[in-house]
Amino acid sequence: MLYFSRFKMILIWLAVAATVVLAAPNLFSASTLAKLPDWVPKRQMTLGLDLQGGSHILLRMDPNDLIKDRLETTRDEIRTLLRDAKIGYTGLAGSGRTVQVRITDPAQVDAAKAALKTLTEPVAAGLFTGGSIQEMTLDDSEPGLLKFTVTDAGIKYRTSAALTQSIEVVSRRVNELGTTEPIVQRQGDDRILVQVPGLQDPQRLKDILGQTAKLTFQMVDQSMPVQDALNGRPPAGDSILYSQDDPPVPYLIENRVIVSGENLVDAQATYNSQTNEPVVSFRFDSKGATRFGQATSQNVGKLFAIILDNQVISAPQIREPILGGTGQISGNFTAESANDLAVLLRAGALPATLTVIEERTVGPGLGQDSIHAGKVAGIIGSILVVAFMFVAYGFLGFLANLALAVHVAMIVGLLSLLGATLTLPGIAGIVLTIGMAVDSNVLIYERIREERRAGRSVIQAIDTGFSKALATIVDSNVTSLIATVVLFYLGTGPVKGFAVTYAIGILTTVFTAFTFTRLLVSIWLRRARPKELPRAPVTLVPPGTKIPFMGIRRWTFTLSSVLSILSVVLFLSTGINYGIDFKGGSLIEVQAKSGNADLADLRSRLSELNIGEIQVQQFGTPNDVLIRVGTQDGGENAEQTVIDKVRGELQDQYDFRRVEVVGPTVSGELAKQGTIAMLVALLGILIYVWFRFEWQFAVGAIIATVHDVVMTIGFFVITGLEFNQSSLAAILTIIGYSLNDTIVVYDRVREDLRKYKKMPLPQLLNNAINETLSRTTLTSVTTILALLALVLFGGEVIRSFTMAMLFGVIFGTYSSIFIAAPLLILFKLRPGAATADEEKPVSGGKAVAT
Repeated sequence: MLYFSRFKMILIWLAVAATVVLAAPNLFSASTLAKLPDWVPKRQMTLGLDLQGGSHILLRMDPNDLIKDRLETTRDEIRTLLRDAKIGYTGLAGSGRTVQVRITDPAQVDAAKAALKTLTEPVAAGLFTGGSIQEMTLDDSEPGLLKFTVTDAGIKYRTSAALTQSIEVVSRRVNELGTTEPIVQRQGDDRILVQVPGLQDPQRLKDILGQTAKLTFQMVDQSMPVQDALNGRPPAGDSILYSQDDPPVPYLIENRVIVSGENLVDAQATYNSQTNEPVVSFRFDSKGATRFGQATSQNVGKLFAIILDNQVISAPQIREPILGGTGQISGNFTAESANDLAVLLRAGALPATLTVIEERTVGPGLGQDSIHAGKVAGIIGSILVVAFMFVAYGFLGFLANLALAVHVAMIVGLLSLLGATLTLPGIAGIVLTIGMAVDSNVLIYERIREERRAGRSVIQAIDTGFSKALATIVDSNVTSLIATVVLFYLGTGPVKGFAVTYAIGILTTVFTAFTFTRLLVSIWLRRARPKELPRAPVTLVPPGTKIPFMGIRRWTFTLSSVLSILSVVLFLSTGINYGIDFKGGSLIEVQAKSGNADLADLRSRLSELNIGEIQVQQFGTPNDVLIRVGTQDGGENAEQTVIDKVRGELQDQYDFRRVEVVGPTVSGELAKQGTIAMLVALLGILIYVWFRFEWQFAVGAIIATVHDVVMTIGFFVITGLEFNQSSLAAILTIIGYSLNDTIVVYDRVREDLRKYKKMPLPQLLNNAINETLSRTTLTSVTTILALLALVLFGGEVIRSFTMAMLFGVIFGTYSSIFIAAPLLILFKLRPGAATADEEKPVSGGKAVAT
């Protein structure tokens, strides 16, 4: 185990050097890297929106718009086809998913079916369904009445096609804003995810994304006063539309579209040469120019309306024919609004309305504060862990610290290489793995000490220690990895970033502890040829400790049962403080531009907005405030209206540092995903432990883990900490950590079961726990030190996450000793031996006969 060929040593050092080189660019600024030669690696970690600022917006396409448009198109097609075939009809109307028409002459019904056959013919869906689908079905059961209904497959086809088109339109709109590396991607069957790093004005982005931008040029009907149409009924073929003015001005508009935005080839924000007001200049394609020229030639002296999303932008008079295919749109524009309209027109219209159902926006100032807090927490946590390892193991601790430095470099290097996104919870993941990375080293070193106390030589003890620790290291890390994989697939945003970082940390831990540390120890042995293991300045658990843990198992079972029942009762009666991730609503973090924030004034001003339940509380420093607004009854759009109202009321005196909006649709899905994530993680761990051990171990491990989850939920209820996605990530990580600790104890129990065939089970469990007590204590202390640094210095944004982790680590350590191990007695792991007198001593490693 301790021999390394020259080739293997070279490979290990090359791997370490490569990761250091890949991680190094993160120490320099972009401007410094730009000056270096091209062959030097320059790729840095991608910072998440919570670190560099920006907006995360989830848009949902409304399929009802598509169905409505499809029905209108079908009505027009039926009207055209029947008129062309000279077939009389009446009662052409549509509702729900159905369009119906009655053929006036029964003798012409078959001819009508033949004329309308194209409506029910299969459509070559290709990319969307992999074949052809039938969009509409015909029901002719009632004589003379033809009913055309849109099928589920047809709706799915239209939705998929429209979503693809919408992604293209949204991408063009976002790119026109000049942002850096935006992400626009499909999510599910009807959603689009938009992430724009470094965005300074998220409201402008939402305005641009949420506007359908359906542009039409239609004539104004001047045959009657619009007021008469308002008092009575507008003429057939006309509609009443309003302008964007305040107050809105009504217009009587002909439904016939002269030219639509589909015929535009360019639109630019310019200035009117006469008035110097901002306008939008546009240019049609040849088809649009011809139609527009014909319409303006035939209607000189009349008004024509420029309509955007059923609102009249302007209604100028046609003074002369416009034959060049160009024109201007004037209105009450500012330079920015004219540019935004030009962006919308160039990008094209959306096929359906997009609604913002989730928004997470972080200002650049808060991102920099988070980076600083993360760095401080990381440095302090690292110093504490490094110092503790040296105190606990002396020179061997120094070697472990070298491996720890390589471990961190490998995480950063791999994140840079993979282009993974580093989020604030991701920084927490790195700091946490710093605390947990030493666990494998602790396992190895404790094994080495144990083998040395058993009489083996230094070299034999080290070699055997590495060999025996391998299986335990693999088992303990695989259970953590299962929970992390579940977290990645079912988590979103920053939580997924934490899962990526934590998973990479688990994998690099195994490499650095078992391969790199072993190499360092091997080099030390060859050069120093020690006669004894290095002494540690402090010994936390003296060798030969014999604490009778099983003797108090009934007390610990009772205590845990009472606390678990209390947690459940409090959860059901008091409830948990759910964040907006799970109950919907809005969360806004603001910072006073000068002086301290006035909470009473904020509450008073926000209460006057009539936006429902409001919570205002200090957050961090005296000039920081967190505002929570309850979910709105008006649906997804109402949530966005709340943000607009709050921003309009406070933006003069406060900077908006963070905005999170989760609509009722997303919040329900997140709650469901969270429940599924925990169940899947527990099931995966149960299967793995059952496969590696026996069923008693698997069930015992799951019960102990559920105990820790219940305790953590009780902790959230009692403390009132907000329970959000990050809290869910904390619970899943606690599951992995608790299992890690339990597997170490179980692994020693399994080993002792083979070694001591007749030892009473309670005594065997006492021995196994005492043998691993030093490792359990050291690992818990290092993890707690790292988490304390996060709690104290990591910032308010992740405080609930880190406090839950700290509590979970403490109770995870407790359950591994006082719950998981005693359960093996309850499940009669060794029938007969479990009831033996546990007070009888064992001498020389053999059980005394009873």
